Amino acid sequence: MIHEPEVLIIGGGPAGLSAARQAVKAGCKTTLIDDAFDLGGQLVKQTHKFFGSEMEYAGVRGIKIPEILLDEIKDDSNFEYLLRTSATGYYEDGVVTALYENNEMLKFKPKKLIIATGASENTIPFVNNDLPGVYGAGAVQTLMNVYGVKPGEMGLMIGAGNIGLIVSYQLKQAGVDVAAVVEAAPKVGGYWVHASKIARLGIPIKTRTTILEAIGKEKVEGSRIASVDENWQPIPGTEQTINCDFICLAVGLYPLSDIFHLAKCEMKYVPELGGEVPVRDWEMKTTIEDIYVAGDAGGIEEASSAMIEGALAGLSAANALGKEPEDYNNVKCQLINELSELRCGPVGDHIRCGLAQCSMEDENES
Repeated sequence: MIHEPEVLIIGGGPAGLSAARQAVKAGCKTTLIDDAFDLGGQLVKQTHKFFGSEMEYAGVRGIKIPEILLDEIKDDSNFEYLLRTSATGYYEDGVVTALYENNEMLKFKPKKLIIATGASENTIPFVNNDLPGVYGAGAVQTLMNVYGVKPGEMGLMIGAGNIGLIVSYQLKQAGVDVAAVVEAAPKVGGYWVHASKIARLGIPIKTRTTILEAIGKEKVEGSRIASVDENWQPIPGTEQTINCDFICLAVGLYPLSDIFHLAKCEMKYVPELGGEVPVRDWEMKTTIEDIYVAGDAGGIEEASSAMIEGALAGLSAANALGKEPEDYNNVKCQLINELSELRCGPVGDHIRCGLAQCSMEDENES
């Protein structure tokens, strides 16, 4: 049997949930699939309060946002979602295959497809980086914030972007010490509000510094770090041993773009956005007429941007289906303006540069 929703959304994180809310509110028969046990994606582990505008859920903890996004549509007869369901294929006739609970193959043929598959964590090479006790930052957040398990007693954080800074703060909240935050770049990459919070807790941030080695035989028992020069090479004589029993890598994410390749969407490698991403317009539509992108699958940004992109994709898909969402043009403009506000200033330079490389020509001209 082939299921035929009007809108199929792959991914139940901030972008996918926001897309679902807009599509369902506009009257679209919508199915959302996600491979996790709960909806929310990265939000289920984000215990910190968001900041920004009301549209970005300022003052709300990330773990509460999925419930807010679902509240208006969870009882709507046009909406259904399937957990523990992994998208496995896309075919030329528009059929999407998915594996449900590892034992049942499902087929969908939607009129519109929104891909909000998110991203996966990067790693970096160093000696013994495969020792038990070397984690990605997302794994550490999951252990602490979802399962209530401390990853260790003393950690070393690699990366001073927002994720590294936020997770360092959350580690301290959980009673775990952080020896230092190590960053190879010459300056902190995350927001100063996050850097200031951990600085007040006494956690040193070491810029122009990299990890050389994880020390230990059966598990992490320490680490060696060193300063780097302008060519990112370790400087001899600057080596330092750090006492720690785990190492947390917060060294960026890369978009999960497999489905776009299967669908033969036009793709571009954009370093500023984390890797290969689909070309899209301001309505989040890709070069394949009925396929939309939202969130980190289209470029690595914050959850706030993902939610707004998801809302824009869901709204645009509904409008393309002839549902005529209420006040469509004004809401669309409001969402686009909100994205522009999020990406303004020096912090958003690389995002704006990246988007300029993968936006459709007509949108650049407008």
